[in-house]
Amino acid sequence: MEKQIIGRGLLAGAAAGVLAFGFARLFVEPQIDRAIAYEDGVGAAHEAMGHGGHTHGEAGGGFSRAIQANIGMGLGVLLFSIAIGALFAVVFAVAYGRVGDISARLLSVVIAGGMLLSLYVVPFLKYPASPPALSLDETIRQRTLLYLLMVVLSAALLIGAVVLGRRLAGRLGGWNAALAAAGAYVVAVAVVMLALPTVDETPGPLVADDGTILYGGFPADVLYDFRLASLGTQAVLYAALGLVFAALVSRVLGERKQDVWSS
Repeated sequence: MEKQIIGRGLLAGAAAGVLAFGFARLFVEPQIDRAIAYEDGVGAAHEAMGHGGHTHGEAGGGFSRAIQANIGMGLGVLLFSIAIGALFAVVFAVAYGRVGDISARLLSVVIAGGMLLSLYVVPFLKYPASPPALSLDETIRQRTLLYLLMVVLSAALLIGAVVLGRRLAGRLGGWNAALAAAGAYVVAVAVVMLALPTVDETPGPLVADDGTILYGGFPADVLYDFRLASLGTQAVLYAALGLVFAALVSRVLGERKQDVWSS
């Protein structure tokens, strides 16, 4: 039965990936194009100054923007969503029947919300998504490691908060225990965010030696729209994952619930 649950997690992840890609293609890609246009403009300004320049095409690995925006992004989002679907199914299988009297559908939605919060929203608050031209190539390794560390710590702290809430429920009651656990999670995350270094590489204006502004800084509206659309893409992914998985898994558990989860 566990294999059937994981299989449905993979299916739900694939469905969520298709929807997330559609959202990203409509709302994220236009902001990427605007960011690339800015990068190319900065490169042209550097060339005009005789410093040499960098354009997005040089880092595209020989693939056109059309391939990157459609096949590249589509495959990337789909593979990521399937992997998240498998992880989601494992978490569901572990949690179902062990977190109180909660239906499979509701548990699916709760897990989806928890994963969105811990795996994306909280890390996003410290290290938000950045479009092309916003970050330095030489710091990509450091930024990636810091982001992954934030994801791991956020997930671990959320699990710890759930365990804490269950242990406090007997003494404080369910509602007060949930509030105490949520407060502990917020405090712990705040401490982690303060301890980890901040990454701030947003390009400012390109200024000549005489102080003349040759090219403006990175557009604030592009940065805002890109990050909002990136957050929306993840919200679509996890919402679709939770709802589709809930519909699929409830049929499986409705047939042999007592046989599978009696132990």
